[in-house]
Amino acid sequence: MKGLRTVTFLFISNTFMTFAWYGHLKFKDYSWGKNLSLIAIILISWGLAFFEYLFQVPANEGGFKENGGPFTLVELKTIQEAITLTVFMIFTTLLFKNEKLGWNHLVGFGLIVLAVFVIFKKW
Repeated sequence: MKGLRTVTFLFISNTFMTFAWYGHLKFKDYSWGKNLSLIAIILISWGLAFFEYLFQVPANEGGFKENGGPFTLVELKTIQEAITLTVFMIFTTLLFKNEKLGWNHLVGFGLIVLAVFVIFKKW
């Protein structure tokens, strides 16, 4: 159950972080965002990152093997990277329709998923 909670929290945290890192690129599409200063955009992004940390820290704290969780530090980082790319692909596909994911992107992301398998495989 701790593993599922960890992965769920990492998905939520990565969603907030993706919006903090890239969501501001869509602000200009809305009337309220057309004239925002860079400092305003940074402050909005920091606000979103706060919510990312509300989920990321408990995910890693509870998911870490030395704290009673099921994952090693390397496994946590690998899960986080795979989730980050998954969330990013969904985000890009839904919000940035002019961005096209090519075969090379999909192969690259697939190799990262393969890395998850390699890291979790007990050799």
